Amino acid sequence: MLDISNYRRPVGLVGLGTALPPNAVSQAEAEDFARHMFTGSTGVFERVAKVFPNSGIETRHTVCPVEWYYEPRLWPERMGKFVEGAQTLYADAVEAALKDAGLQAREIDTIVFVCSTGIATPGIEAIQLTALGFRQDVKRVPVFGLGCAGGVSGLSIASRLAEGGGETVLMVALELCSLAFRVDELTKANIVASALFSDGAAAAILSAAPDHRQLATFEYAGEHTWPDTLDVMGWRLDEHGFGVIFSSSIPALAKERVPAAIDRFLDVHDLTRKDIDGYVFHPGGRKVIEALESALEIPAGDLSIEREILRKFGNMSGPTALFVLRAALDKGISGRRLLSALGPGFTLSMMTLVEPGTA
Repeated sequence: MLDISNYRRPVGLVGLGTALPPNAVSQAEAEDFARHMFTGSTGVFERVAKVFPNSGIETRHTVCPVEWYYEPRLWPERMGKFVEGAQTLYADAVEAALKDAGLQAREIDTIVFVCSTGIATPGIEAIQLTALGFRQDVKRVPVFGLGCAGGVSGLSIASRLAEGGGETVLMVALELCSLAFRVDELTKANIVASALFSDGAAAAILSAAPDHRQLATFEYAGEHTWPDTLDVMGWRLDEHGFGVIFSSSIPALAKERVPAAIDRFLDVHDLTRKDIDGYVFHPGGRKVIEALESALEIPAGDLSIEREILRKFGNMSGPTALFVLRAALDKGISGRRLLSALGPGFTLSMMTLVEPGTA
């Protein structure tokens, strides 16, 4: 059998941009809003309210001003706001990534668009195709349902496309979580979600072309999905839109199950945790960060970037891991890093990346 392992083309991250919607909301404002909206919760809110000050979040960004969320909204209105707000956020993230890479839109061969908080057909990547200057023959790969794992899984998809086709691939992870806020659901899960989630977008450009400047080189990618965990995280849909599925067991599951899944992934590639020089995690929440630190025996302070991103921007779902990666690159990372995120499934998405040119 032909051994093709030596023919593998290293895929580099050549550009990475992030974008936020215009409305900044402090966590104190978010708590006041939620307290007002959930006054009929017969004590449910007060039992859960401590999640706001204990979340590790100070500020979040939303696509609409706070006043918009005070009224019940049906699905068509929510999706109208999604299409409107997503276009601007998408353009901002894409333009930031292109500038970072020193490329023009016409040099992109494939666009991977990852989103789980809104639906548009044609997709946002098609709506913005001409305005942003992409070629008419650019290939589009819309991906739905990855949730918080979307940024890392999206990079995995993009890296395989870049490696297999020798192409320059743009991956955009965009989520407008605030549009799923429900004033009609006085549940613990909905209140916790209102304390954590926010809006944002990130765009990454990947290429196997050796002449492109590289910020990092991707090595391996993988996923692990646990059986009987479909009820841990996700959406359900009714006439009002998405309803959050968000289990309180997520930190415990992360602590109990993530280390073994990471070890299996690394073992497949003849690596161990001793070969990992640092981590880039999706910071789903303060308790999740603490659970991962404990389970993986990560030294205190090593996840300071994750905490900082969570503090400044909240949980933007899929894009958040790429905000952490951007900050880590700006700080100057070296060696081999494990990039990972947890999402619906219940799934752990993982990638290893190294210094440019060493994969």
